[in-house]
Amino acid sequence: MLELIKYIVNQFAEDKDNVSYEVVEKERVTEVTISLSSSDMGKVIGKQGKIAKALRTLVAATTTKDEKKYVIEIREKDGEAVDAEEDA
Repeated sequence: MLELIKYIVNQFAEDKDNVSYEVVEKERVTEVTISLSSSDMGKVIGKQGKIAKALRTLVAATTTKDEKKYVIEIREKDGEAVDAEEDA
């Protein structure tokens, strides 16, 4: 699943070397935190969060009922969380 997330984010991010991913496995949830440079935030989130919402929809569609839920959080490097929402 992380490969799918990385592929989609890399399609929009210009500074691909400055993108990092943190995965935290919990009992029923897998949290994926994507950290980006400030110049890529708008490109990855999209107008009114449409790209971020589509990313969450794709992740939810590719997980089965038996798998853990995925929570995707997008944040600026060394900054506050900008777009966090639970999905799946």
